[in-house]
Amino acid sequence: MLGAALWAQAPGAQPSSTQQPAAQPSLLHPAAGASAPPASDPVVFTAGGETLTRTQFERVLAGLPQQARTQAATPEGKRALADRLADLEVLAQEARSRGLQSTPDIAAQIKTQDDSILAGAMFQQLIQSAQPTEEELKASFEARKSEFEQVKARHILVRVQGSRLAARKGQKELTDAEALAKAKELRERIVKGEDFAAVAKAESDDIQSGAKGGDLGTLTRGRMIPEFEKAVFDLKAGETSEPVKTQFGYHIVQVQERITPDFAKLRPDLERDLKSEIAQRTVHAMREKSNVKFNPDYFGPPPSSDAAAPAAPIAPGTPAVKK
Repeated sequence: MLGAALWAQAPGAQPSSTQQPAAQPSLLHPAAGASAPPASDPVVFTAGGETLTRTQFERVLAGLPQQARTQAATPEGKRALADRLADLEVLAQEARSRGLQSTPDIAAQIKTQDDSILAGAMFQQLIQSAQPTEEELKASFEARKSEFEQVKARHILVRVQGSRLAARKGQKELTDAEALAKAKELRERIVKGEDFAAVAKAESDDIQSGAKGGDLGTLTRGRMIPEFEKAVFDLKAGETSEPVKTQFGYHIVQVQERITPDFAKLRPDLERDLKSEIAQRTVHAMREKSNVKFNPDYFGPPPSSDAAAPAAPIAPGTPAVKK
């Protein structure tokens, strides 16, 4: 894994049948024959006559995945990284001496790898240079306001026979009708003044939230099963729902607080997302100009524009949350 990551940092040689192995740039040192580095940037690594200065080595390190960077955070880790890097350089030099970079399969891999690195760098540059206007940010906020809505809520679950939630040892299996009747009874007790938290602790089959008085914390859209999410966001603060049926059973939901989205707090997230959108639009414009074509005989017809949207993210939590 580390080897692949290290290779990805190297400036790839453009494969050509006219290139001589001796003229190939090194995995480590792209400028053969360059002047000696200044004393302030000493050579810290040499392999097969090729060198890396401290700055060059740290650039290689900075381009690695987070896990590899963490492992190389100590002098021992850096030495272990350099040791593996030495193996890569020795093998790469031997591969060049044998002309492997000019074989069709390897040349294709090198080009794909080079293109991937350059494309990633270009896209990051497009993101960094994108400058959403204040009007665009506010328009995005208004369009996505419901997405940012949050509620603080709690619930009581009455498990039904066949529920995805496993029954506790010795727990009676309730039919759908029995579970619904119990849920209505619990709601009636709460509406008449009983403390919701006390009822949840005593009666809820969701033990995790029940121990906290049914508290589910702060909820956002897209992280709950649809029936439950609709009930939560349809309620006003202080309201208690009628029994809500899900694959777990019947829920009594109570919203304690609705949190209004705040533009100032969300501005950094909106700006980040808009920068990415602007970059994507720029890429689309580049594609339009580049006259991209696919051979339908080989690739088949283009996908339908009304293809199913990806599923909402799944997150761990109580039975009210997707699993």
